[in-house]
Amino acid sequence: MFCPQCGKEYGQKVNFCCQCGTAMFTPAKSNKKLTLSRRDKKIAGVCGGFAEYMDLDPTLVRLLWVALIFLGGWGLIAYVVAWIVMPAAPEVSESRAAAPATAAQPAPNP
Repeated sequence: MFCPQCGKEYGQKVNFCCQCGTAMFTPAKSNKKLTLSRRDKKIAGVCGGFAEYMDLDPTLVRLLWVALIFLGGWGLIAYVVAWIVMPAAPEVSESRAAAPATAAQPAPNP
């Protein structure tokens, strides 16, 4: 592994160059967006959306949300606000995802 800035060689993977401080490794960015869930939906998909975003079990998120409702009532207000503010997840058609790409058919000659 070589530093792109100063050219120093490293025998193992490093995050930063010790000579010039250049970043050698940048973590992959996640393209996750907080959206209403289409798969894990009981009322509006708010808890399912939070669960997908945070990689948690939707049932656990629902239990925590119910606890927030009973502990002061702010959970209900937060749920309604999230329902209004969060966009719906984009639709994914299973037929398009499962169908293989086909080549264009040539036109028949007369």
